[in-house]
Amino acid sequence: MRNTLPGARPKKRGRQLGLLVGISSMDNTEMSVTSVMFPALRAALGLPLAALGVLVAVSKLVGVVTGPLWVLVAQRYSRRTVLAACSGLWGVWTIATGFVQNYPQLIVMSVIAAAGVAGGGPLVNAILSDLYDDASRGRAAGYLYGFIALFTAVVGPLMGQLSRFEDGWRYGFFAGGTLQICFGVLILLFLRDPGVGASEPGLAPGSDSKAPGAAPLTWRRFRELLRIRTFVLVLVQRLTTGQFILLSFGVVFLTEVHGYSNAEASLVVLPMALAFFVGTLVGGVVTDRVHRRHPDAGRIAVFQTALIAWALLAWVATQVAWGSITLFAVFFSLLTFISGFNPGVNRPLVSSVTPPELRGAAYALMLSAESVGWALSTVGVGYLGDLVGLKTAFLWLLVLMTLANGLFISLFYRPYVRDTAAVRAELARRSGASTPSADQERTTASGRALIKE
Repeated sequence: MRNTLPGARPKKRGRQLGLLVGISSMDNTEMSVTSVMFPALRAALGLPLAALGVLVAVSKLVGVVTGPLWVLVAQRYSRRTVLAACSGLWGVWTIATGFVQNYPQLIVMSVIAAAGVAGGGPLVNAILSDLYDDASRGRAAGYLYGFIALFTAVVGPLMGQLSRFEDGWRYGFFAGGTLQICFGVLILLFLRDPGVGASEPGLAPGSDSKAPGAAPLTWRRFRELLRIRTFVLVLVQRLTTGQFILLSFGVVFLTEVHGYSNAEASLVVLPMALAFFVGTLVGGVVTDRVHRRHPDAGRIAVFQTALIAWALLAWVATQVAWGSITLFAVFFSLLTFISGFNPGVNRPLVSSVTPPELRGAAYALMLSAESVGWALSTVGVGYLGDLVGLKTAFLWLLVLMTLANGLFISLFYRPYVRDTAAVRAELARRSGASTPSADQERTTASGRALIKE
């Protein structure tokens, strides 16, 4: 049974959400420049095709280590200050990337820049969970990631057109880093952290780094997250999805397989980003409605349906020579529209199976798993593309792996019911609300034990 008690409603949520959108958009800037401008980078620095996979991989893998570390730092200092530092002011390293002269320097600067940006994802998602309650988190996540995509829709084609100028890719890094710094300053000046647990029914918010009635965040508590079965399944799912390949190699696929120029191929970025924007808004609303009607299985069903539909459409989009950049833009846009459903499902799903003070750590681990999966898939498609061609690499690592990933979601249904009930019981205990029924107690007894010290 769902908890229908009214939760707290932090003030000026729209402004806070706008700031989170801005800083998150900046987090994607360097990777966007690298992916969109890679053909120009490749020509200027003499890079092999596999270099894109390596660049994505090292950037993502460094976040596996530094993401959780930034969350621990945010337990000691203000989440706002840490977010401004790691996602905003860290933009000086993105600017520095624009000065590289060779491949090793590019890798080193990418690693340094990614080490800071990795802290933004878990902190932004944790703050978002404290701004919006369970019934509206899907829609809120849709807004967050939708407007990030809208920013990409504007920046992506502009970056692509810089390839027409000598060393134009350098100006992409300069502009991206400058915007990061500007948004870091805005976060320091205007973001108001609602406090951990602010949106939970009957639970007074704690500080901006600790929920009331919660133990301090330690490495031991990080490990406790791995005892929540639904969360572990989420980690496996993020490790094994092939959807990231389209984001990293979409433009390169069109240039290598179908012979379009860098500038022509980059034109698909705009409709793709707009489609993702619409998909996140539609997906967030749909997921919230389905969840309200079917709280035990709705989110999981939406998640699984979206993944399987994506895999089937990806076969059509990448294994047929359509002969028109317009048709490729249409199919790629349909794929990103379906991808837009993911944030409105997996972010609220993680929040619903973890207590408030562990959500930052949960998102850090989830995004770390996502980063490892992104790294492995992009490295794999880069090297496999050199061996057998990108079209075949896309078939195995983008189409078939995502189809298997969608079938894997079937394992979520039963543990999700138990784990969400366990969190509700724990929050009811802390807030002093009425005790859950005997049936609920029997259902969640083992689950509640997993989230207590």
